[in-house]
Amino acid sequence: MRVLLAGASGALGLPLTRALIARGHSVLGLMHDAAHAGHLAALGAQPLLANALDRDGVLSAVRGHRADAVINELTSLRKAPLRHSGMALTDRLRSEGTANLIAAAEILGARRFLTQSIILGYGYRDCGDRVLTEDDPFGRPAGNDCDPHLAAMLATEQLTFAMPEGVALRYGLLYGGDAEQMRTLLAKRLLPMTGSVGVLGWVHHEDAVAATVAALEQGGAGRAYNVVDDQPASWQEVYSAMAAALGTPSPPRLPEWTFRLLAPYVAAFAVDTSMRVSNARARGELGWRPAYPTYRAGVRAMRVDVSARAA
Repeated sequence: MRVLLAGASGALGLPLTRALIARGHSVLGLMHDAAHAGHLAALGAQPLLANALDRDGVLSAVRGHRADAVINELTSLRKAPLRHSGMALTDRLRSEGTANLIAAAEILGARRFLTQSIILGYGYRDCGDRVLTEDDPFGRPAGNDCDPHLAAMLATEQLTFAMPEGVALRYGLLYGGDAEQMRTLLAKRLLPMTGSVGVLGWVHHEDAVAATVAALEQGGAGRAYNVVDDQPASWQEVYSAMAAALGTPSPPRLPEWTFRLLAPYVAAFAVDTSMRVSNARARGELGWRPAYPTYRAGVRAMRVDVSARAA
């Protein structure tokens, strides 16, 4: 297929570009920063420059091109947001940005449209021990500071499902492809934790990429897919394991009130949220299996990656 990939220079966009080209697809890579265009071109993709929130700019960039599918990987999360205000641009990309890409898909002649979503759309809350599936309510407001984020997640999915072949990928918390960055943050003790024992769904970047390619090629129209590994784990478990694997000090422990004061958005999911999410639909319909079925396997791979870069 010929694919327009929006967010092609991001943490997921670059490895996804490589994977798509390796599978024989051709990629139009939409990005707003010209500094990454050379890297994308070196991978074999054709860079297109536009700000995804500039509708006229996006439509101008795609005119004269054709595509079979659009993949929306738009976020503004190069640095983890600590406060709810730090999610404002990503919220706009999920709503306004998706709408602009839908309009671009019409110009490109693309019927197939995949969007990045996230399991936090099931709610920033303790969901108990019941395992959540794609049939559970998604994007419901809770009457708190998380409501704009939930509304944005719901908006990108609703816009996507209005397309003839719309597919939503509800990723777990992404990790693994950012080993050097995580080692730096952990070494500087910039990833604190609390005593919360709530669990979340996680997924290694490489597994998220593999699931996205599988969904492009065989995902069902109007379907959402949870893209998580096989073992829910707490914030503390994952980052403590990363520190041990990467040879850094253990993350500092903060009282919950301090954590909430310093990082209220992070606290909303790292402290207040607990959810067990099923990946059965992605396994059954996409034939996808996580190469890193637990965070332990993924963290070991991060250690290998850092060691290889240092060699």
